[in-house]
Amino acid sequence: MVSQKIREKLSLLPKQPGCYQMKNSQGQIIYVGKAKNLFNRVHSYFSGSHDAKTQRLVADIADFEYIVVSSEIESLLLEINLIKKYEPRYNIMLKDDKSYPYIKLTSEKYPRLIITRKVNRRSGKYFGPYPNVTAANETKRLLDRLYPLRKCHTLPNRVCLYYHIGQCLAPCVNDIPAETYQNMAEDITHFLNGGYQDVKKILKEKMLNEAEQLHFEKAKEFRDQIQHIETVMEKQKIVFNDLDDRDVFGYAFDKGWMCVQVFFMRQGKLIERAASMFPFYQEPEEDFLTFIGQFYSHQNHIKPKEVLIPDHVDQQLIEQMLGISVLQPQRGRKKDLVNMAIKNGQIALKEKFALIERDEKRTVGAVEQLGEALDMLAPRRIETFDNSNIQGADPVSAMVVFEDGRPKKSDYRKYRVKTVSGPDDYATMKEVVRRRYSRLLKEGAVLPDLILIDGGKGQLSAAIDVLENEFGLYIPVCGLAKDDKHRTAQLVAGDPPSFVPLARNSQAFYLLQRIQDEVHRFAITFHRQVHQKEMLHSVLDDIPGIGAQRKQALLRNFGSIKKIREASSEMLREAGLPQKIAETVKKYLDNPT
Repeated sequence: MVSQKIREKLSLLPKQPGCYQMKNSQGQIIYVGKAKNLFNRVHSYFSGSHDAKTQRLVADIADFEYIVVSSEIESLLLEINLIKKYEPRYNIMLKDDKSYPYIKLTSEKYPRLIITRKVNRRSGKYFGPYPNVTAANETKRLLDRLYPLRKCHTLPNRVCLYYHIGQCLAPCVNDIPAETYQNMAEDITHFLNGGYQDVKKILKEKMLNEAEQLHFEKAKEFRDQIQHIETVMEKQKIVFNDLDDRDVFGYAFDKGWMCVQVFFMRQGKLIERAASMFPFYQEPEEDFLTFIGQFYSHQNHIKPKEVLIPDHVDQQLIEQMLGISVLQPQRGRKKDLVNMAIKNGQIALKEKFALIERDEKRTVGAVEQLGEALDMLAPRRIETFDNSNIQGADPVSAMVVFEDGRPKKSDYRKYRVKTVSGPDDYATMKEVVRRRYSRLLKEGAVLPDLILIDGGKGQLSAAIDVLENEFGLYIPVCGLAKDDKHRTAQLVAGDPPSFVPLARNSQAFYLLQRIQDEVHRFAITFHRQVHQKEMLHSVLDDIPGIGAQRKQALLRNFGSIKKIREASSEMLREAGLPQKIAETVKKYLDNPT
């Protein structure tokens, strides 16, 4: 059902290019898209049939906004910036946590060669990326043997080992002309840009010359350097003789999912492949454009000399966006590379669909099933609470968050109970629920669709009392009751509370088990940390003369508080305590009150 508010706004949409932002009932931007024609594109979401994932997006849309721009490239760039800013849950979020190593020739007065994963063009010249740090280190070690640049970060006041083995000119004590370093920098650049063959020829001539003069040890050094070059630089097959850097893109799509494959070619060699898989909601070509825009806005991806892309994509738009050469090869080896990337994407999608189908059942499917059992919309965001204490000692509580059936650990929270003394689960639950939702209301943060309480009817009633009577919040709340073996047994809901019939072999029940196990694990872990800290503090930290170092020394020697308590004064002295302090510790532990 489309609301009257959305119907009215749909009728006012312009038939111009722009970006649109879909919002949920809490005003959050959940999806950002671009369009050549805003009227047609936005209308398409609220008409016709859609696949399951698009239906979920549309079901969450309560409002939308749009920005009109003057061209397609503007809409593409604006879309990328809006996705970066709002991180909408339904958009492609390209978070490439894999950064590739580079060799950097610094732009210092006395330059160095270093391995780095961060790129800052203003501080030096970069070569790579390399497929792994081992390959980068091998190449750097080779260059260190050929070109004696300095190795130290800060210049010392005397020569080091590198000078004695001929791998540094020692600018720390010698006056080295700037021209010397400039020549070496040019040679290194030439070497890493494919000129190592020239270096091999020069070394071979030197080797033969030394051998003719019977300087066999020197000739052997040159021979070793040649072999090292061959081992490091020629172990990979040359794909193109032009030695250019290029990225090759291919993509495949099916059933609302897209897989983009990127082949990294450096100096004519295929060094690495990256694959990204994600759901898409626009035309596949448009989401591919968004992907490329995000890909090169990431700091770990340097634009190469050339990018190869498949047909059916706006080549000029990508070229305009990236500012580099973009080709759509029609034949030959470059075409073969693009086809290989596409084929890899098709294979990856096919293999992944079985896993996706199973995961959908366990997560989103389970959430939808749970919503049906509770006669509510699928609870996309679930917050669950659990209390933990030992006979009332060191009471704590913990909260975990599941979104679309998956744990969202960045939103987990721990609570040390402040106002409750003794083992009072109901009062503890009231305090923690009060603290959690007073904060969310104050910050205007996202509220959950469902709250789960790890406990029975009493804890459930305590949570509902705070939410409804103190905050006027009518969020569905359920209790998770356990059996005598502390396993998930029943879901409790309603007023008065009653058991919700839920098949024990259903995905919804399995989801509740995972949630209950997770919140219990999180609460118990936190309680143990607090309890251990309190135990250590109450027993040792209050003893005069025992500071942090002596406390650690005692625990190292005896292993536990119990063993320290059982130790004699003589044993405490042997552990390093002065006699007076040992007697104080013994007296305090024997009679701590």
